[in-house]
Amino acid sequence: MTNIDKGTIPTHSFDWGLIKWFVTPDITEGASVTFGEVVLLPGKGHDRHNHPESEEILYVLSGEGVQMLNDDAPFPVKAGDIIHIPTAAFHSTYNHWWEPLRLLAFYNPGGAEKGLTGLPDFKELSPGQIQGYTRT
Repeated sequence: MTNIDKGTIPTHSFDWGLIKWFVTPDITEGASVTFGEVVLLPGKGHDRHNHPESEEILYVLSGEGVQMLNDDAPFPVKAGDIIHIPTAAFHSTYNHWWEPLRLLAFYNPGGAEKGLTGLPDFKELSPGQIQGYTRT
């Protein structure tokens, strides 16, 4: 058993929001999956992409948004919704609400999170460092 201390984990920051990966194969001994919390800022989202080797499950904790899956028409998502994204399926998630959209994200197998660190807007915040909202 491993007790995860969220306060010791860095936060990944992007123009559209934040991610804190609680469990990954790289940092959690014996883990083969990835699990974390995603926060999409109001009016923001992540563009169409896929994970060629991982399925993804999203659980909406709070807020409202729209989810696109397999290039079909986007559909609304809200707290309590669960979205299964098959391996290699193209998808995107956008927050069209006034408050943050908070999701739990799960990759099976883990490792898809590594691709995010190569994005041009990626920044890693040290554990305990807080990013605020920016008014544009």
